[in-house]
Amino acid sequence: MSVCDNYKSVEEKVIQACKRAGRDPSEVTLIAVSKTKPISMIEELLPLGVRDFGENKVQELTEKAEILSPEIRWHMIGHLQRNKVKYVVDKACLIHSVDSLRLAEEISKEAGKKNRTASVLLEVNVAGEESKFGIAPEEALPLAKEIAGLPHIQIKGLMTIAPYTEDPENNRNFFRDLRKLSVDIAQENIDNVTMNVLSMGMTGDYEVAIEEGATHVRVGTGIFGERNYSI
Repeated sequence: MSVCDNYKSVEEKVIQACKRAGRDPSEVTLIAVSKTKPISMIEELLPLGVRDFGENKVQELTEKAEILSPEIRWHMIGHLQRNKVKYVVDKACLIHSVDSLRLAEEISKEAGKKNRTASVLLEVNVAGEESKFGIAPEEALPLAKEIAGLPHIQIKGLMTIAPYTEDPENNRNFFRDLRKLSVDIAQENIDNVTMNVLSMGMTGDYEVAIEEGATHVRVGTGIFGERNYSI
């Protein structure tokens, strides 16, 4: 199957998951995760109207952003080091992976230099996996309050990377917990903090994530096929 066929198949599954959850499919943004994939594969999807792409590495995002259509909305979904912020802050429409005040301060500073406001998500390690980045759930509200006072940065919601599993049902509770956490934070009515975005769910479990309230799902393998990690 072609990349376009794969995308349409995933899109149909998104629609079906929304139906099961009684949601409008327009509430869900499907991010095509193009890390390690060539520009030609991204270009195949553009005629379908696909504009949301996700990258894990700053260098890859910036190189692709310089070559491809300015209409593309780039999502920085990988771990972001503070010394790389300056390269990505004016190219990513959303930084999904903020997990410390120091990183947020750097984003605020660099966004200010470029006279823009950066949209970010707090990355929460809901499952408590030691191999994953992200803050513990109980740290999310205090961190949101600290970041809220910074200029040139806005918290739009939460992101999590659930454990790899053969059975997506195993991750349902993690998605449910992230949704509950976002509701709790939203009820605090913190200035500069909205909880409109829930970035959760990947190739193996995005349908369950949508059923539990995901607004953004990040699908790479399901669209582009297996990744080439030797690049």
